Amino acid sequence: MGPVDYLVVEFPGNRMTGEGLPLLVDLVDRGIIRVLDLAFLRKDPDGSVTAVELRELGDEMDPALFEGASSGLLGQDDLDEAGTALEPGNSAAVIVYENAWAAPLARALRRSGAQLAASGRVPVQALLASLDLVEAGASAEGPGTA
Repeated sequence: MGPVDYLVVEFPGNRMTGEGLPLLVDLVDRGIIRVLDLAFLRKDPDGSVTAVELRELGDEMDPALFEGASSGLLGQDDLDEAGTALEPGNSAAVIVYENAWAAPLARALRRSGAQLAASGRVPVQALLASLDLVEAGASAEGPGTA
């Protein structure tokens, strides 16, 4: 198995358009990821969090796309914790997925006795800020001096 990650994607004002869903389906179809769990939450203005069925989200979402995406890894305590990250009046998708692209590499490394010593993720905002600094430094030096 490849590494397993999760995302909590917040939708302000409970506005889920479904625009990202075809891209998620494409990642699955190409074998890049495997969706293990997919859940939807809504945080009411009073702070209470409730689960939402995909079919309740409107005509933009096709409930058959991720039917059966429930491995059991995502428990009620996980959903409760995800709900604490939401602002009242917003909703979220909680996705647990396997990075299927990494499974062959992980198997080969395990066979050779290798072990994962550390793992992490660089936040996109930090990466963009670093790239902006590099770009600003390069343009301050002038063309051809990098």
